[in-house]
Amino acid sequence: MEKEEAEKYIQAGQIAKKVVSKAKKDIKVGQKLLEIALNIEKSVKILGEGKANHAFPVNLSINENAAHFTPGTGCDLVLKESDVLKVDLGTHVDGFICDTAFTLNFDNSHAKMIEATELALEEALKIAADKTEIGKIGTVIEKAIKGKGFNPIQNLSGHGLGKYEAHASPSIPNIASGSTKKLEEGNAYALEPFATDGEGYVREGMQSEIFALEKPVLVRNVYARKMLEVIVEEYQTLPFALRWLEEKLKLPEFQRKVAIRELLKAKAIRGFPILHEQPGKIVTQTEKSFILFDGKATVLC
Repeated sequence: MEKEEAEKYIQAGQIAKKVVSKAKKDIKVGQKLLEIALNIEKSVKILGEGKANHAFPVNLSINENAAHFTPGTGCDLVLKESDVLKVDLGTHVDGFICDTAFTLNFDNSHAKMIEATELALEEALKIAADKTEIGKIGTVIEKAIKGKGFNPIQNLSGHGLGKYEAHASPSIPNIASGSTKKLEEGNAYALEPFATDGEGYVREGMQSEIFALEKPVLVRNVYARKMLEVIVEEYQTLPFALRWLEEKLKLPEFQRKVAIRELLKAKAIRGFPILHEQPGKIVTQTEKSFILFDGKATVLC
């Protein structure tokens, strides 16, 4: 990693911290999730001052939903006091990404589970350094979460961060894995503990509002071609929200659905289905990114 790249990671992190701070103050019970999402994404643009942009659509996953939920334009879900809301957001500067997440629960009914992920992240960051074995990070996270009486989610993990790649290798497990693969100087990573009172395993739902480019391909439908042009130009390989395309393309709903369906069929794009625990169970999440540069770990956000 060059010094200039490290500086861009750090800048993305500084902006992400400001966005998180503002979001924690602004989010209120009774707000629509769509309003929350739009406000946060607007904050990235404003606080980024033209230097930073979204690394992916803000995720607002509630209760048993663990990840990959972002509200569509027709979403009328309202945040309740008892809800457990995971806010996962990313910023990037010239493709260099900071990925961060926090959990809110206004009636504090699940405060201990939130504390479990926060403790797990804190303990994991303490040992994050050049040559740290990934398996040891998973062991620390699992111990912290189980020590609070909850289960880590075994099929969700931390990850590397690449240029214009929000989820790069390696996968950094939230459970003891025995992996001897090591963190390396000059790379960026995100640690992302998830805790639950469920079984510790998430499944894919049917709904997807978040997509990403797989590869530019030739498609016959004129609206699909136009949509693909926008995706390649605007988002490159970073995830995007369907509502972002709705805003940019102004296509009627039927044409938009046909275009998305054709792009999925051609494997030009892929969807990110909502990931959920067992119904009635709760998931909490905390996440921070860091770089290993110049002999030390620098936490970005």
